[in-house]
Amino acid sequence: MKVAYGKNTPTSATDPEVIEVREILRAFNIAVRPGAYLVDSIPWLKHLPWYGRELKQWFERRKRVYANQLNRVKQQIQSNMDEGPSFTKFMLESDNLHGLTEDELAVLAGTFFVAGSETTALAICTVLLAAACFPEEQAKVQAELEAVIGKHRAPTFADQPSLPRLQAFISEALRWRPLTPNGGIFVVFSTRNLQDLHYRIASSRDSRRDLGKAISRDPEFYPEPYSFKPQRWIDDQGCLRDDLNLPIFGFGRRICPGRHVANRSVFINSVLVLWAFQLTPDSTMPLDDMGLINGIPNDRPYPIDFKTRITEVELRSMMRNYPEVA
Repeated sequence: MKVAYGKNTPTSATDPEVIEVREILRAFNIAVRPGAYLVDSIPWLKHLPWYGRELKQWFERRKRVYANQLNRVKQQIQSNMDEGPSFTKFMLESDNLHGLTEDELAVLAGTFFVAGSETTALAICTVLLAAACFPEEQAKVQAELEAVIGKHRAPTFADQPSLPRLQAFISEALRWRPLTPNGGIFVVFSTRNLQDLHYRIASSRDSRRDLGKAISRDPEFYPEPYSFKPQRWIDDQGCLRDDLNLPIFGFGRRICPGRHVANRSVFINSVLVLWAFQLTPDSTMPLDDMGLINGIPNDRPYPIDFKTRITEVELRSMMRNYPEVA
């Protein structure tokens, strides 16, 4: 909300606008599944006036939500209210440079918010899930946090360059359980045979090769691909490797424009949680470590126990003085 509209929201559980956007996203994720609607295989159904009423209702609902957010920012500009920078504010103030209609701008800003909110949340959950599933690797990350940060102050963005093991853990978690539909590996189009789908990925030397298998499981790039090994991302000098990348944001001109915001969000949430808590699976409930990879939000809480590594009094005191921008 802050990046897209300049609005701070406490939690998605309490903000009705965020809740509505998440419901719209659920409907969208279902609608784009191949075969979710008969029109995918029987195209002439789209000409029947009664077919797809639910989709049309969701479309109008989405359009209304995005328009309301756009109008709110527009009113702030007209009233000279300074709510800080946002994507929508920038676009409204420079609309003559882009030639977008108001409806197009509303949908663009809304998509900017929706595209990043759930995927970033799922990425954070995946990192925490990996910590609970691999306690030995979690311990290595927390040893690094102890050495670099200690327990007398909370970590900030300024600590990121000094925490290569944490960043390696995050990269390995997102390789281990990719986020987007079909595991972030490929999208199946109902009108094409899967064998016809080929993927090209650039290596560090800009050479290209066709991949007919899962990118995140390619043993040439990731030896022992089914093992959880954060060390694969670290070189012999203990630094992050610059010759190994995970293409979770896509490629080329269509690479995700919000990748920098997403990376910072995943880092700061992960470092704060792993610094403050010890994560373990709840022994009374089964833990589905594949439950996040379908890209559809799930409100069911994951059975993970959070045990404080710092006393609650100290933790609350430090977080009261935590900087908004580090």
